[in-house]
This record gives sequence, C-alpha cells and structure tokens, in this order.
Amino acid sequence: MVAAHETILRELLEGAKQYQVPLYQRTYSWSKAQLTRLWDDIRKLADDQIDDPKATHFIGSLVLAPSPNIGPAGVAEYLVVDGQQRLTTLTILLCAIRDHRTKHDGPEHHDRIHMQYLVNPFRAESQRLKLVPTQANRAAYLACVDSTPQAGGADPIGEAYRFFGAQLAAADDPDDPLDIERIENAVISGLALVSVTAQAGDNVYRIFESLNNTGLRLSQADLLRNYLFMRLPTRGETVYQTLWLPLQEHLEPDDLVLLFWLDLVHRDPRVKQTDVYAAQQARLNRLRSEEEIEAEVRRFSQLGALLRVILHPSQEKHPAVRQRLERLRVWGTTTVYPLLLHLLDRRERGTATSEQVASAMRYVESFFVRRLLIGRATANINRILLGIVTEMSQELPVDDAVRAYLSTGRKHYASDASVRAAVRSIPFYLNGRAHQRKLILQWLEESFGSKEPVKPDSLTIEHVLPQTPTPEWRQMLAADLGPDENFVEAYEALVHTLGNLTLTGYNSELGNKSFVLKRVDLERSGIKLNQEIARQERWGRNEIHARADALAERIVTLWPSPTEQAPEQLDALWGLMNKALAELPAGSWTTYGDIAALIGTAPLPVGTRLARHPAPNAHRVLQADGLVAANFRWPDPSRADDPRELLSAEGVKFDEHGRADQAQRIGTEELAQLAGVTPEDLPERLPRQRPAGNVDYAARFIEQLTALQGPTIATAVHVVLDAWTTMGGTLLYGSAGETSCFLMARGKDHELGNIWPAAIYPSGKFEVVFQHLSVRAPFDDATLREELRQRLNQLPDVDIAAAKITLRPGFPLTVLADAEAREALFDHLRWFYDLATAPTLDRHI
Repeated sequence: MVAAHETILRELLEGAKQYQVPLYQRTYSWSKAQLTRLWDDIRKLADDQIDDPKATHFIGSLVLAPSPNIGPAGVAEYLVVDGQQRLTTLTILLCAIRDHRTKHDGPEHHDRIHMQYLVNPFRAESQRLKLVPTQANRAAYLACVDSTPQAGGADPIGEAYRFFGAQLAAADDPDDPLDIERIENAVISGLALVSVTAQAGDNVYRIFESLNNTGLRLSQADLLRNYLFMRLPTRGETVYQTLWLPLQEHLEPDDLVLLFWLDLVHRDPRVKQTDVYAAQQARLNRLRSEEEIEAEVRRFSQLGALLRVILHPSQEKHPAVRQRLERLRVWGTTTVYPLLLHLLDRRERGTATSEQVASAMRYVESFFVRRLLIGRATANINRILLGIVTEMSQELPVDDAVRAYLSTGRKHYASDASVRAAVRSIPFYLNGRAHQRKLILQWLEESFGSKEPVKPDSLTIEHVLPQTPTPEWRQMLAADLGPDENFVEAYEALVHTLGNLTLTGYNSELGNKSFVLKRVDLERSGIKLNQEIARQERWGRNEIHARADALAERIVTLWPSPTEQAPEQLDALWGLMNKALAELPAGSWTTYGDIAALIGTAPLPVGTRLARHPAPNAHRVLQADGLVAANFRWPDPSRADDPRELLSAEGVKFDEHGRADQAQRIGTEELAQLAGVTPEDLPERLPRQRPAGNVDYAARFIEQLTALQGPTIATAVHVVLDAWTTMGGTLLYGSAGETSCFLMARGKDHELGNIWPAAIYPSGKFEVVFQHLSVRAPFDDATLREELRQRLNQLPDVDIAAAKITLRPGFPLTVLADAEAREALFDHLRWFYDLATAPTLDRHI
C-alpha cells in the first residue's frame, strides 16, 4: 500500500528532512537537452505566473520509502526509490539561484535559500544535507551546496550547475529587478510533483527493481488514479470497487493512458499523449464536489468499455461494425481511435445507429485505401484524423458527416478517376507500410468471395514481372516497346505497380522463374487474384495494364468515393516530382524513368514537363544510361550552357563516353526516401523482438537467403553474422514477407537508444542505414558517417556516392563472397561497434 499526493518543491524540502539516494541507483546523468527542456518550462511558468500566480507545471513523480534510520525526534529520512535525477537537478538549480542572488541581490538570499531548502541547519553532519546523492556524486554535489571553488566541475553535476548559472545570468535583465525572483518562485512553488510514499518495512530494492529494471514505472494513468481518489475522501472505496477496478481489469495500463488521451482529444486535437496527466488534472481541477469527480470516474468507466471493443473487435455484436473495427485495427493507425470512440459513444447515447457507425467506418477505410493507392498515405494524416471529431458537422448523420469532412480540403481522398489513373502508374509497392499494402491485396482477394478463407500469415506480395529481370523476361517486355523507348525506364514504370503484384505463398520459390513456370504455381495457389494472371499466355505491359484496369474497377466498387465536391489534386504528382528533385543532392543524378516510377507516370511526360516548366535541379535528370538526353532543353530559352559541365562542377563523374557514374545515381526508392513518400521510416522498419506466433524468423531469413542467393552467398553472410555476434552485437529479424536481418550494436533499452549499422536483405542487398544513423549518437556526427562511408568504399566493388550519405544505400551481397573483403568488413564493423558501445565520455577522448 502506498500513499500518494501532489506536492511542490517547497513542501518537499522545508522542515527537517533528508532524502537519500540508495547505492543501487545510477549516478546523476541528465544531459544538456534535458536541462534545457526543464529550464524552458520554468521560464514559461514564471511568465505564466505573472497573470496567474497559482499556475503550476507538472514535472513527474517522486517515489519514496521511509528510511530504517528514522528517529522520533530527528530528521525524517526517506530513500529515493524513483525520481532522484529530477530531485538532484532541482536542488542543483537552487544552488545556482542561491549563488546568483547572493552575488547580485545581496547576501541575505544565501542563508534564506541555503538553510530552508538545501541543508538542515544545526544538525549532525550525517543529517546536514537535505539530499544525499550516491557516493560517486557526493563530492561534486557537496561542492555546489557549500559553494566551494570546486563547484561547477567537468562532471555531470558540475555541468548542470554551470548550465543553470549561465541561464540565470542570461535571464537577469538589469531593468527588471524581479525577473530572477519570479524564476525562484516558479521553481519553489510552481513545479508540481506527485509524491508516492511506500510503507515502512517494504523492500525498497524490490520497489526500485520493479520500477526500473522491468520498466514498470508509475504511469500517467497511475498518477491520474491517485489524483482522482485523493479528491474522493469519503466515496473513494466504493467508487474504486464499483467503477475503477473493473475499468483497470479490462484495460492494460498503456490502454488506460490511451483512454485518457482519447477523452482529451475529443476536446482539443493538439493534446499530446505525453501530457495526459497534466491536461486531465487541469480539466478536473475545475470540479469542486465529490459527486462531480465520481461522475467523471463513471464516464471514464463507460468510455473504457467502448475502448475495449475497439481494441478487441470480436466483442462487438453487430457484424458490420465488427468487420470495420477489425479492419481499422489491423490497418494500424491509432490516431483514428478518437473518431471510433466518438462513433461508438454516439451509438451508446442513441444519436447514431449501428448501420450509420459501420458506414462511417467504411468511409474511413476507403479514405485510407485510396490515399495509399495514389501515393499520399501519410500526408497530414494525423492532423486530419485528430481534427475530425471537433471539425465535422454535427447536423448531418454521422456517416454523412465523416464523408463530408474527409472529402473537403486538401485531404487527398482520391476520386474514382484518380484511383483508375494511379493503379496503372503509381509504384504501389513503394508506398505506405508493407502490411497495409498486403492488406489491400488481401481485402481484394476476399472480395471475390472465395470459399477458402485467406490465410495472411502464409502469404507475401509477389512481383509477377520480377524485381530482377532475367534475359527471358527482358525479351518479353522488350517486345512491347516502341523504337524510342528505353527498356530500363519502361520496366521501372511497371514493376512496382499494383497490376504487377499479387499474393502468394510461394514467393521464394517463384523468384525469377519464367512466366511459363510461374503460371503453374499461380494456378495451384488457390488464390482468385492469381487466376486471371495464370490464364495469360505472356506477361508484358499490355497484360499488366489490363489487370490494373480490372483491379481499379473492383476498388472503386468496394471502397466508396468522396463527395462530388471533393477537389481533384491535378498538380499533386508534379509537386511530388519537384519535391524529390529539390532534395536531390549535388553530386548525384537520377533518370526520367526513376521519376516516372516515383510519381506514377511514364518517362516521356516527365521529359516534356521538365522541358516546358521550371523545376529544381532539372539538369540532374538524365537518361538511364547516364547520358544527357539528346533533346534536353532548358525551360529558360536564354540558357545555352551544357548541363554536363554543370553536373561535373557539382561532383558528378563522367566516363570517356559522356555517361554519368551509375554509383552516383539516385534510384526510385531513394527518391522516395528524399521526398518522404515512403512512410516506413527507420523506427517502423525495426524488427519485432518477439515474433508473432511460432515463426522462426532467423531460420526463415537463412531459407530465403539460400533460395535467392545460393549456398555460397548464404554461407558468406552467415560468416559475417557470426563475426558480428562474436564481437558483442546481436541480431534481430524483420517480420515482413522478405525477412531482413539487422546488425544491432545497441538495444532499445540503452540510454542512447538502439543503433545498427546495416540491414541484410535476402534479395541481395547489404543496406547501410545512414538515414537512421543521423539521429543516433555518436553517428549523429556527420564526420563519423562520412568515415563509415569511406571505410566501406575500400571494399572491392563498393562505391557509395557521397550524395547518398543521408539515405539507405548499399552494395550487393556478392561482395561478401570474397574472403579478404569479409575480413576488411569485420574491421569496419568492429570500429562501428566500439564507437557505438563506448561510454559517453570515451567518445570525446
């Protein structure tokens, strides 16, 4: 049993008290970023208190336990179980305020602050300090408390003291004599904490272990519960047993936090999940009686029952509502939850029927599907969804109101015409999240009404025209091309489109097989999507386009369109092209076909557009062979300079035949990264640490690798993985159709976060994740990323262009077949691993 109450720093520190940080706690480790956030919050609070002296800012919790040394007439002693970093920082800040005010406002401030908040005057030395840090921090902390010349050393405590001293000096306006006083008052009286005190005799180490080692920290839901029942002094026991306990039993702790956030978003879409407790507390502070607080707990309990249905759709009784809930849940966009909770609440209150609720959800599903099909899956999606409850019409039936809201403005709810055009041309396989692409194909398959249910876990997305075309496939597609068409550009305009994709359980077996052999496997798959493909005699451009048209008609029938008033985004594709070109780095180039595949058109319209309309970096667009197009024209007729000379000046290398270096080419996938088209950014591409079901992803990775690359390459990769784990790294595997392997140097629990230098794909790529490394210490230092690039370029046949330092380039796994190349790679990986795992101080030595 614990006692919890909200408090301020003054109440914590006044009186004869001592807070002892146990030896098992980590040493002080707040960084400048954390100090800066705290200081910014304090400055804002000090300004807010000018107009509202009672304003507060919640900064977290403090978990305490009575010390075994408590004496009846002595200092009340507590062990700091959790929150010592925060409490230590605040007392260091008080030291800095004391010293600043003593120097600038008079000596009387020294004893006032010192004796009231930092020490217990006239007590024995063992009880003198109000906060006793760990032994490792004690000398540096004492120097700050006692204002000795050693205060402000190079250690973290000294850095914090110097930081606050500098901030106070900068904030001290000679024309405003009260500015530092306001900051002191904000710190002492405005920073709110929840103090949680365990019972005497509790095993303090066990409490600390459960809070820190297993990650069970006091959540915002715990804080809100403690606050609510603090406000129920007479009704608390009854309300807890009848309302709160059932709610807590039906929802996981994280889901409780989600519930309280969803409740806030219905009023203000801008509320962040990290601010749930503070925002709910500010709202509930306006309530005065126990009856009002009890009514809020009852409302939370009712909403919690609805959230449970959203999270577990099988509990929904209405079949149409259940189906839509299941689909929206697996789609994986949690920002739709506020709308779902609102719809179910409307039904509960009798202002919407189940049929209207299901219809509204169908419009949301269609909104998601159609946006992905036109390559706009993530554009402003969170803002749109979080604003829907507060912005949609309250006069219309809920389904009409949802459709009308999604159809107006620049929300990219694609019309039927846009869908038909996009399915033919947009690189579907490069857009959206991998599981969402698979879901659309799965739902299309289900729409055929097959007697055999689709088993998604066993299926992957298959490119019928393969991603690595063999001579036989090249010959088939070449037969469809006109005299002025380039094979590479035509191929890239088709390979990732929806018309060329299907579902199969034979992905690794199909691989680069000829179409004649693929037809047999597709026919026996039992999947309706594959039957029409299997009936074809060949598989070229005409067949891919015909299938795309057929799928488009099924799509516009299955997923309803926006209202007729929805504006067409006629310039969206050219805007996407311009965005990608604007991000194209100097020293790189791309092709008309790469751009066409990105935006969903053909190379010829791209060339025509660039010749007639100004676009950023248009001179960096070349033919697939690296030559400047013979009919290249500047949009400005007064320009006559040679684009090759300009490219050379920017760093592009040309051979004796005038062809640009292919290593410097930015392909379609890299263009997508630059333009932000592909929302599978690095955190989402991380593998799951606990694979779903009983799938052995490590074994599946080796199986796919061997099938696609052969035993020689598979063995070489296995040697690399063994070397990585021997040096201390770990391996994590992706759970997508193609099982990737990540070389992890640090896990997600590391204080600096996870980090990995590369991912290996069975399709043949050793991918170097510069894009990920740019936000992970110490490789957020550009010089280290550049050194990694140069090191890897020492390997034979590896040439990663400097322009790709912000992307995820790579090299073929065939490089690893060379024993000397592997040995050199081991050295580079060891260099990376040592830097990534070195103590913070060592990285700067």
